[in-house]
Amino acid sequence: MIQLTENAVAAVRTAISRAPAPAEGLRIMVQTGGCAGFKYMMGLESTTREGDVVIDMDGVKLFVDESSQPHVAGMTVDFVTGLESSGFVFDNPNASSKCSCGKSFS
Repeated sequence: MIQLTENAVAAVRTAISRAPAPAEGLRIMVQTGGCAGFKYMMGLESTTREGDVVIDMDGVKLFVDESSQPHVAGMTVDFVTGLESSGFVFDNPNASSKCSCGKSFS
């Protein structure tokens, strides 16, 4: 379904270790919005919700809700560090186009 690179797994582990509340992993969702039609939403998660697919990537749980699953099937998530910015990068084969920031797609 979704792959996390080693850098992404390390970034999620760091976020979990620094979280003020207990977290089991990362939730990735797709919602309507953004400049290209759909946007990615991410956040730490502590519980599984009804309809979730839970993927274990090197000990990090990834939660994907039922409505987001078709939009992210086959996607790879990386974490990049640069001089001007750092963050998660999405390589989504389901996206026909994406905005310049890379956080929304159609």
